[in-house]
Amino acid sequence: MTRVATAGPGARLAALSYFFPAHNEAANLAGLVEEALATLPSLADEFEIVIVDDGSKDATPALADELAAAHPQVRAVHHPVNLGYGAALRTGFAAARFDHLAFTDGDRQFRVADLGRLIERLQAGSADAVVGYRIQRADPLVRTVYAKLYRLANRIFFGLRVRDVDCACKLFNRAALEGVSVESGGAFFSAELLIKLRARGRRIDEVGVPHYPRTAGSPTGAKPQVVFRAVRDFWALRLRLWAAPRRALSRGTPILGSSKES
Repeated sequence: MTRVATAGPGARLAALSYFFPAHNEAANLAGLVEEALATLPSLADEFEIVIVDDGSKDATPALADELAAAHPQVRAVHHPVNLGYGAALRTGFAAARFDHLAFTDGDRQFRVADLGRLIERLQAGSADAVVGYRIQRADPLVRTVYAKLYRLANRIFFGLRVRDVDCACKLFNRAALEGVSVESGGAFFSAELLIKLRARGRRIDEVGVPHYPRTAGSPTGAKPQVVFRAVRDFWALRLRLWAAPRRALSRGTPILGSSKES
């Protein structure tokens, strides 16, 4: 039986950067920011919310700017064109200012309050990162099948023993990300990041989190071009690791921004 962690009263950080990618998420954006503004004060003494607009064609860019103008804790970062899920996450990591960094997706399939589960696990042990796994995945069958095959492939070819590689509910110590670079700008981003963290000896812990059905907007994760890009990036890293491991682990763009703002 899976043990589900719950956030206790001590699950609190001094400062937390929370970010999420948003591609055509106008129907979800205001609700997610409102949820974060209401929840994060119970999880951190100081916090920021970074919206990463990944070249949206709907009202997401304008709405993100309106939310940033209305709330001092909110910032909006824009990609002029759609660069992909991994590129949006990379932008979020680079924009984050605080010593702990967390993200979910912009589709509201995770609750901001459940970051408390990750915070409690981080504080209870010596992990450098805590990644969620979906207790019961609320996605169509095709995405669930893709996820199981993908998890198996990452375990076989990279030794990555994480139950839910792409669960978009993750928390990191900033220090653990120093010196880490990631090359993928697509769906392989999360796996590549975890592979490289493990290669540097970082400890990754896991905790179960609820997953909720998408109620607005359209998913893109199962689109053929998204899957093809992930497969391409997967094999590019695997082949480079076989040929020149040290060089392969250093390839890519640094996860963190060039400087930490005060």
